Amino acid sequence: MTPIILLDRLEEFVKKVTGDIKLQVKVRNLNPEEEKERAANVYKMRLPKKEDQVQQIPYILLQFINGKDDKKEKEPEESMCAVRIVVATYSEDGGQGAYDLLNVILRIRSELEKAGIIGGQFVLQKPLEYIVYPDSTEPYYLGEMITNWSIPTIKREVEEIWQ
Repeated sequence: MTPIILLDRLEEFVKKVTGDIKLQVKVRNLNPEEEKERAANVYKMRLPKKEDQVQQIPYILLQFINGKDDKKEKEPEESMCAVRIVVATYSEDGGQGAYDLLNVILRIRSELEKAGIIGGQFVLQKPLEYIVYPDSTEPYYLGEMITNWSIPTIKREVEEIWQ
């Protein structure tokens, strides 16, 4: 359950720190009331539908990648997990689309590093890796960040019996 709680807290955090960044939205029809800019939607694990990979842009996707429980000799038990943060933006202007993408990634990065701890129990660990994909996918731009977290360990409720 702990990685699920981390994803929930990360969702709240990312919405808060990126909510003021207005990003271009592809206008699908001539409706003058259709929004042309908005903050990125934030999703956990997957987008609602396959076609949302393009239709929901701009978005931020938080994905649990893996977890690890470890105990080294004479060290306390520790639990870690990795979360990938995928960012997608749109722009007819190639320079602006890539710039918007980088802006969102760097905002999340700087705010995570400033905070260091999310939800009072999840500690950000180094390295913090991020990339803007160099692929030519205009007018859509994608990048990601891999974050590593120390998470609370699960404690046994029953003592081990040694024979």
